[in-house]
Parts: sequence; C-alpha cells; structure tokens
Amino acid sequence: MRPILTALLLATAAPVLAQVATPVRPITDPKTIVSPANPAARPVPLDDIGVTRSLYDAVWSADGKTIFIATDLTGRVNIWRMDAGGSWPVQLTQSDEAQSGLATSRDGAWLYFTQDAGGNEYYDVYRVPVAGGSPENLTDTPERSESGLLAGPAGGLVALSTKLKSEGQSNLAVMDASGKVRNLTAEKDPAYSWAPAAWIDGGKAIIANRSLVDSSVSEVWKVDVQSGAATMLLGKAKTIYAASGATPDGGVLAVTTDEGTGQPHAGAYTIATKKWAWLPNTPWEETSDIVTPDGKAMFVRTNNDGRSTLARVDLATMTKTDLALDPGRASIPGLAAISPDGSKMFVTRSGADSPTMLYAYDLAANKAVLIVPLAMASLTPALLPKSQIVTYKSFDGTPISAVVTMPFNLKRDGSNPAIVIPHGGPTGQAQDGFSRYATAFATRGYVVIQPNFRGSTGYGKAFQEANFKDLGGGDLKDTVAAKSFLVQSGYVDAKKVGIFGGSYGGFMSLMAIGRTPDEFAAAVQWFGIINWRTMYRDQDELLKAYQRTLLGTPEADGAVYDASSPLTYIKAAKAPLLTIQGENDIRVPRGQAQEVHDILKAKGNVVETIYYPGEGHGFQKRENQLDSLRRTIGWFDKYLKGE
Repeated sequence: MRPILTALLLATAAPVLAQVATPVRPITDPKTIVSPANPAARPVPLDDIGVTRSLYDAVWSADGKTIFIATDLTGRVNIWRMDAGGSWPVQLTQSDEAQSGLATSRDGAWLYFTQDAGGNEYYDVYRVPVAGGSPENLTDTPERSESGLLAGPAGGLVALSTKLKSEGQSNLAVMDASGKVRNLTAEKDPAYSWAPAAWIDGGKAIIANRSLVDSSVSEVWKVDVQSGAATMLLGKAKTIYAASGATPDGGVLAVTTDEGTGQPHAGAYTIATKKWAWLPNTPWEETSDIVTPDGKAMFVRTNNDGRSTLARVDLATMTKTDLALDPGRASIPGLAAISPDGSKMFVTRSGADSPTMLYAYDLAANKAVLIVPLAMASLTPALLPKSQIVTYKSFDGTPISAVVTMPFNLKRDGSNPAIVIPHGGPTGQAQDGFSRYATAFATRGYVVIQPNFRGSTGYGKAFQEANFKDLGGGDLKDTVAAKSFLVQSGYVDAKKVGIFGGSYGGFMSLMAIGRTPDEFAAAVQWFGIINWRTMYRDQDELLKAYQRTLLGTPEADGAVYDASSPLTYIKAAKAPLLTIQGENDIRVPRGQAQEVHDILKAKGNVVETIYYPGEGHGFQKRENQLDSLRRTIGWFDKYLKGE
C-alpha cells in the first residue's frame, strides 16, 4: 500500500511499502561494474555531440525511388530528398520552424508535412512539390492543430487528427487535396484522443484508435469515410487495445493489448470471426507494428528491459523471424515505413556507442542497409563509452532497472563524480540507446545512471501506476537508490553526485534537491515542474486531462497536489541549480521556471535560469541545443569537479 498523504508531509521515517510486481530478473552486484581500459579514450567535443543530427521522420516517394527525411542537418529541422539507393541529400524546404510529420501523396506530386510556430505544438499542414518549390500552408488554423498524417489509397485524401486549443480531446478527420479538413468524429471527453492507424477497403474506411491521454486505455474503431459512422471493434474498461496496422481489406488487425496480463503483448485479430492469434508469452513489453502492403505479415517490437528487438510475424502461421540488428534501441519510424513494392522498410537503431542511424531494411535478405549516417566522425564505437542494464533493489524491495554508462580508465577508489538522469514522462522509459547527454558526461569522467523508477513504462501496469498520486514519493526513493548503487560500486564519491533531467526528469531533480537536500551536490533541470497547482492553471487542456490521471484535481485532491509539488520542499534545497526553459513551452509553461528561480534567489541559493525564445518543450534550434549542453556540462564541472 502507498503511504497516506499526511505521512508524506509529516513523517520523518520512510514508510514500509509492499514490493511492486515487475518481471523477474537478477539483481546486479554493484562491484561487477567495470571501467574498461582504453588508451585512445578522450572527451568527445561538445560541438560534435551537439551537431550530431537527429532523425525526426522518413517516408518513401509514391514510386519508391526517392526518400524524404526530416532532420536538422543545418541546425533547423527541415526536409531533405535523397535517391532510395543512396545519394547526396538535397534540401527540399527551409524554415526556422521545425518540420516533420511527413506523408507522400499517392499521385507522387506532393509531400505533406506539419509545422508549428516556435515550438507551441499547434501544427498546420503544409505541402511542397516533390521536385522542389515553395511550401504551401494548406490549413492555416492558429486555433486548431492538425497532426498524425496518413495518406489514403485513393481520392487524394489524408487521414489526420485535429485538436482545438480550447479543448483537450482530439478527433479523427480527413483532408482533401485542397486542404479542406472534415472531422469524422465528435469526441466529447477531453481525456480521449483519436488517431488513424490504417486505411482499408480501398479508402472507404479507416481503422482508428481512441485512447485515454495516459495511454492506459485504448479502443479500436472502424470509421466510414463518407458518413463518419463509427463501429467499435475492440474495447474494454481499463484495457489497452491499440491497432498499428491492418490487411488491405481490413479483415485482420495488428493489435497491442494488455488484456489478461497487465503487460502489453502483440496479437493478430480477425474481425469476422473475432478470433485472436498470439505469439509465445514473454514477460516483457511487446507491441505490434505495421502490416506489409500485401497483408501477409506484421511486425512486432519487444522491449526487453530497455533493449528493443524487431521481428517479422507471418500472419498465417504466426511464425516469428527476428530482424538482424545489433542490441540497443530499434524502431520502425511511422505507419508508412514500408516501400511501395514491399521490399524494404525503414528502421532506426542506436546504441550507447552508436548514434541513431536510418536503415532501409531488405526484407527478403533480412539485412539492414545503412542509408543515412547522422553522426560526426568523432562519435565512433571505438571511442564512445559502453552501457549496461543493471537491476538494484529499492527501499521496499522492488527491483529497479537502470542504464549505466561507464567512462573508460576510472580507478575504483571512490573518487569519481557521477550524474543521475531521471527520464521524462513519468510514463516513459530510459532505454539502452544513444544519449548525447550520457555520452557527453561519460567521456568527461562522470559515471552515468538512468533509472527506470516506478511509474516507468515497460515493466507492467502495476509498476507503471505505482506512483499515481505519489509523484516524487516512491519514484524519488528509487532515484536516490540509483545513486546508492553507484556509490556501492566503489567508483563514485557520494559527495560528487549530481542530478539532471528534463520535463518529469526536471521535476524529479527539483524534488530531489528539496526532499533529499544532502544527496546531490549540484542539479540541472530543464523545463521541470515546481508547482502542480499553477501547472494545472496554466497548461493546455489536453495536458490538464493527463495531469488529472496522475494527481486528480486541485480542488478534490489538494493534499496530493501539495505533497507532490517540489514547491512544498524547495526551500530546503542546498545544491546549486541551473534551470533552462523554452519561452513557448505549453507542456511546462515558463512560469514554472520563474517560480523556482524566485524562491531560491530570495533564499540566497546559487541559482541561474536561462530562457530560450522561440522554443517549446525541448530545444530544436542547433544554437540552443549546443548552448544548453555546454551550460549543463559547465555547471557540473564547476560544482562537482571544482573546475
């Protein structure tokens, strides 16, 4: 049981809680962590880390001869065109605003994309000729956001989601070739959103998901494009059913569900017979992905304790064939990742020592072919630190997994600095892929640990919901236990440990220096939450709905809001704090950073706050990515290393 809220506020001793159920795995002895010797090791230049490009989206042309990618090659997220067989990238669009959400028209003439204004997350739909030309804003709706584009097979229609600024809910819609948008649904509940998953019946109908904002509930619907008539195919209270694809006739769906297991698993559902076909049981999170154009196979992704694998599944036999990818973080980018002829599929993969790369996976040969290298030359596996998944027991015996990145050439003498990086969310997960922050820290001698505290995805529903109405309680203790694990390894000085995170990770950093003021010697938080009451007052309606799933409402659950707000504890903070915030952030509004700064400045603490204009929840512009990285490293170098 969770401690009662008065105990959270008043008790000095930690309450005894029952262990939360998670997949069984061995506990790691901290002494088994090793810093490898590497005489060639050296700090990777921060400019090289910061200029390593991110891949935001990728789609095929209608004939499969060209690919389009959204990436920040120039320091802005714009669109580039390449030959499918490989070529020098040609820039197709140019803007200071981030552009992604790509979709290709079926006639091959246009590339659709979405673009917001200064990171405000209210998107318009644009199109640009695939041969090049001036982009055209098709929707131009400042009070409505359009996203999730999925081109239809006929009639020039594109399926998408629409959301009004004044509402939390989103609806399923279609857009015609002129840019006219017509809603197909009329959602009334502000906590639910609609999104297209697949076109079926030659473009006559759409398979769509209706999902609760915290992703704990989802339903699968068939929606008639002409009339908007919607039929629920799968749905049950407190249960996930999420379609990721369908055979062209709509007869079989690729579905992720947690029915009966409390852990997502993938299956194929035949609509006419209402029969399921399942893969062998796994204790780990398994999700369905897209279906091949011929309807013969679907893909699945298995998230095994933070490392992901992809596999092709024959829908007739449910035979599973793993894709040949190195261990790390792998995914299929988008619902249109398979080439028109079905021979190749986009796949992304990264590891701790290898930044994200885009591959055109040859499905017949079962081989990954690299098409877009995105990293600077200095970021090579030979020079980058390695990672490992560890598991330690938290305060109540619950096993907590974490990704540890070890620098080269450290002495096991208890003298080294370390950084704890709690992830965002809270319904998120630290996975064993490339992290520019872990790389920057570890190549400079910091041991890095990224804990998957209670509330994280990937470890079952009970674990994911274990911090509901207890944000900054048990999950903070899991995070502090990550520090203890590093200290027990014999490498780390307990007085030289910092904490750094963004969004919910920023919240956890603020909670840590407030509730446990002697644990961390320095902190950096990006766009974190200080006060859940003002968050609720100031944020977007959809995010208010999400907050209600975590905390309830300020009126009905005031004690929960106070117990879960760093504001309640922040005056006890001692650690020097750097805060970095985007001016246009709708997820964590600017006022949150200002509250932190004003309180600690008045108290006389060492505090610095940086605001970036034209940025939202996360920094898209190259100069701000580099500046935030330099400031963060500099802060820890000064207050942990004394440099």
